[in-house]
Amino acid sequence: MKLDGFGIFVNDMGAMIRFYRDVLGFEIKEAEDNSNVYLVKDGTLFLLYGRKDLETMTSRKYEYVKGLNGHFEIALYVDTFDEVDAAFADAVSKGAKPILEPTTEPWGQRTCYIADPEGNLVEIGSFNKPFER
Repeated sequence: MKLDGFGIFVNDMGAMIRFYRDVLGFEIKEAEDNSNVYLVKDGTLFLLYGRKDLETMTSRKYEYVKGLNGHFEIALYVDTFDEVDAAFADAVSKGAKPILEPTTEPWGQRTCYIADPEGNLVEIGSFNKPFER
């Protein structure tokens, strides 16, 4: 099996599309009025699924956390510490909720956190060198 992408179940599709597209630069693959939307960032598939659609499809009700949540994070990498600071400032200026201002951690990573409109955490970090897989 290969990891194909990452999806989250969303309540307000429009707000989430605008955040990931306009604030973080994800490329949208469908029209905004679709109930399931595919976005791409650096070749990685990122999916937004409507919560009601999931419940209809599986004939089940689910519980969803409201407000900030710590169930997972989406991690974005930039090449330099200065880019962490700039990306954080840019995202916050475009409406992202600041969670942790850029900080250099003891393990050598500069990192920060913002939240998307539904409270999911997004980390922007760097080890001050180009990304390596």
